[in-house]
Amino acid sequence: MKKEQVVLNLLVFASKVEKGALQSDLLIKAKELGFDKVEIRREYFKDLAKEIPVIKQTSEEQGIELFYSVPEEVFVAGKVNSQLSEFVNEAQQMGVKHIKWNIGDFQADSSLNELQELTKQGIEVNIENDQTQTSGTIQAITTFMEAVKKETLDIGYVYDLGNWRFVSESEEKAAEALKEYVRYIHVKNVAYENDQPQAAALDEGVIQWREILAILPKDVPVAIEYPTTEDQQILAAKQLLEEA
Repeated sequence: MKKEQVVLNLLVFASKVEKGALQSDLLIKAKELGFDKVEIRREYFKDLAKEIPVIKQTSEEQGIELFYSVPEEVFVAGKVNSQLSEFVNEAQQMGVKHIKWNIGDFQADSSLNELQELTKQGIEVNIENDQTQTSGTIQAITTFMEAVKKETLDIGYVYDLGNWRFVSESEEKAAEALKEYVRYIHVKNVAYENDQPQAAALDEGVIQWREILAILPKDVPVAIEYPTTEDQQILAAKQLLEEA
């Protein structure tokens, strides 16, 4: 794939964040490693109000396109989460181009009307398959995206390659079933420890990731999204994707 498609999700720097690193500093680090697209994470902010303007300034100075991972649910108890507009406002203040949520508790009679305005703020809105039975299964994603399509809402889907193993489903079947909705991809592999799935580097797990990417759209951003400990591991993943 083209190097311009490769995104660095700041999950790769989880250990640095735990030691106190700020995401604005990690943006600079990502640029040094050759990334022009970076996904920041809401749960990594230590002081959101203070960091937002710094993130905006740093991304502009470094020429970085921002993605925003918000680990919150679109639907809570069948109703639209009242905080969504707040998250979009944060994204606008930082100059974010793409925002991502989980579906949450979407039900057959849930209304999508309140989401209409959120899709008209100049930010691409996507949902992702998470690691829950509520909103991380093929059926859950299909049900929601079919409703979105019926209402002609501009909401896309982030295919997370590794998460299917956490809900005991097939990443290949998911790719075939959901490929028409995909406009962003998260990649990680999965290894098993005591029969439990664990996130792993691309060539260190059981998933045939190249075969799955061959099923999915070829022209969408693809993010490296798993914890690493060394720059070399990040660069190795970047090279694998660019050669894929």
